[in-house]
Amino acid sequence: MAKISYKSLMKPILETERLILRPIDMEADIDMWHDMMTDEETVRYIGGQIFSRAQTWRYMAMCIGHEQARGYGFFSVVEKASQSWIGRIGPWYPEGWVAPEIGWGIHRDFIGRGYAKEAAVACRDYVFEDLGWERVVHMIVDGNTASEKLAESIGSKRLYKVDGIAGVTDLPSWVYGQDNPRKASK
Repeated sequence: MAKISYKSLMKPILETERLILRPIDMEADIDMWHDMMTDEETVRYIGGQIFSRAQTWRYMAMCIGHEQARGYGFFSVVEKASQSWIGRIGPWYPEGWVAPEIGWGIHRDFIGRGYAKEAAVACRDYVFEDLGWERVVHMIVDGNTASEKLAESIGSKRLYKVDGIAGVTDLPSWVYGQDNPRKASK
């Protein structure tokens, strides 16, 4: 009889000083996620289109499906102090991407508090230490200086330009990335 490892069936929960990165919860997260996806400045660099509530639900379902297909995916990011949903961040590698990435989106009410960097560092460490990735990238639309600064703040460098991001945009974009320091030193 085959042994089932229940740990492998459960997505990890990451914790930082101020944040909990947990699995996406469709019911608990949809209101704030939808609010994030109706903000023009937020969606400007992640497809450029404001989402209806139904589109938000489908996007969340796609993220959960990615988790099932790849074994990893976006986390919902929750502020410990308030228990508020503040965004989504995590490992992501859809068809057509140049390499596995850590992607992010933070709700406008929580920008400027250092939460994106705190969560991105936790995800970077997770993909290198737990998933064993040799390299991580970030697909960033040209002109998205906030994401460029975030990528650089966690150790990534601008690598090369691409003609868009598969399934997201045809706008010129940059690939930022870094190698796993543990793999490089061996």
